[in-house]
Amino acid sequence: MLFPPAAAPVAPPAPPAAGRSRLAPEAIHPTLWRAHQLGRGRDDTVPSGFPALDLELPGGGWPRRALSELLLPHAGIGELRLLAPALRQVAAAGRVVMLFDPPACLCAPGWAQLGIAVQQLVIVQGRAGVRGAARELLPNADVLWALEQALKSGHVGAVLAWLPARLRADVMRRLQLAAHQHDGPAFVLRDASAQSRASAAPLRLQLSPSAPDQLAVRVLKRRGPTLLQPLQLALAPVLPEVLQRQAQPPADPQQAVEHTTPHMPAPSLARL
Repeated sequence: MLFPPAAAPVAPPAPPAAGRSRLAPEAIHPTLWRAHQLGRGRDDTVPSGFPALDLELPGGGWPRRALSELLLPHAGIGELRLLAPALRQVAAAGRVVMLFDPPACLCAPGWAQLGIAVQQLVIVQGRAGVRGAARELLPNADVLWALEQALKSGHVGAVLAWLPARLRADVMRRLQLAAHQHDGPAFVLRDASAQSRASAAPLRLQLSPSAPDQLAVRVLKRRGPTLLQPLQLALAPVLPEVLQRQAQPPADPQQAVEHTTPHMPAPSLARL
């Protein structure tokens, strides 16, 4: 009976040459990262202007060529003040900031206070003109098409788009693919109820007001480990100093009772 020749023993892999260390997996390509690490790509980010937030964002800032999804209970809680430092940097470079379907008319003095000239803003409104409660339910096809084309063009500095919470997952995938060609930050703002819905955005943050001129930022999704505690970010104040003092709750409950009992007519806002 004939037997096949025994297979030659497999030699163990040769150890790395002297002076050469084994290459770490995350060093093979800048887009690779381990689950316990934050994603890298520092050259592909824009600083947020908040050091505590930059420490928790992959690459140390708002990502370029990717969507950043912000979920908030309603508009006007400080989301624009959160994005203002990055938008100022984009506008200072002479690039355009495009706003898609903002929830209200823009206030030119307010944008000037944020340090952004209105000449750098381009506003896109859908032809359907859906407003009210239906605005949060029905996506505007015109706005979605214009947003995708703007991201693909590569000629826009920054993008802010207010989109409804009920949005198909394939729409977010198309926008994320289009954002790969956008050399700048792209922000999608949606209602907080969209948290339970799937999203292709690699960065998802939930925003909520925690105090006057203070915003709580919870990281829902990022290229890195889970962040258990929300961040508390101090925003640039917009109220006069006297109104800021009135908005702060007193530490002593007895003072709170005295504060609520008027001893003299309160001054009108016109006199402050």
